[in-house]
Amino acid sequence: MRRKRAKTYRKLMSLYCMSFGFREPYQVLVDSEICKIAVESRIDLSKQLSTVLQGAAKPMITQCCIHELYLQGKSQQPAVDLAKAFERRKCNHREAIPGYDCLESVVGDTNKHRYVVAAQSQPLRAKLRLIPGVPIIHINRSVMILEPPSEETIRVKQLVKQQALCPAAAELAKLPQQPSHPPRKKKGPKGPNPLSVKKKVARPSSTGSIPSSPSGASVGEKRKREENNDHMTATRKRK
Repeated sequence: MRRKRAKTYRKLMSLYCMSFGFREPYQVLVDSEICKIAVESRIDLSKQLSTVLQGAAKPMITQCCIHELYLQGKSQQPAVDLAKAFERRKCNHREAIPGYDCLESVVGDTNKHRYVVAAQSQPLRAKLRLIPGVPIIHINRSVMILEPPSEETIRVKQLVKQQALCPAAAELAKLPQQPSHPPRKKKGPKGPNPLSVKKKVARPSSTGSIPSSPSGASVGEKRKREENNDHMTATRKRK
């Protein structure tokens, strides 16, 4: 397998693992046509499935699909032997039904058991594309191909991604409830810009002590005494 295709398949399986809970070994439901083509093209089915899925794979087949091979005669005995080597998946059908109907009933509406389906039937693959999270494999000219995800799968993947970003109900209950209409702040006059306001200069307090003059009298008493002397001198001159 080329590197580019292997990288693409690895991304696809990562999508199924992250969004739909797939894990190794991947359970692969195989139909009768895949077994016939594998024998005719001499394909090691188990090895090729592991290569395409980029991980360990566990092939599985239902009794209805094996019954289809029995009905095709002894010419398909090698395909029957190959199918018997795989793990048997119980389908709970008392009477055998067509293989594509059997596989569709096993997968169900949601693919709860996370099956990968390897089938050649076009009607079956068309129905499986309507179910989210179903990887589909088919063989084209002796080459095993993993189909790209369907539109339904991509839609559910986006939904799962959105739900992962939202908090759970238990977490929402722990959060403090906020009022639906928070009160609006009243707009008032804004204060001055603190960068443009001059800083206040520290001044000495009025209750502080005033330094005394050399003669021992305070500055205020000395000034008052000088004013009285000037007044007495002016009165004497008038006389």
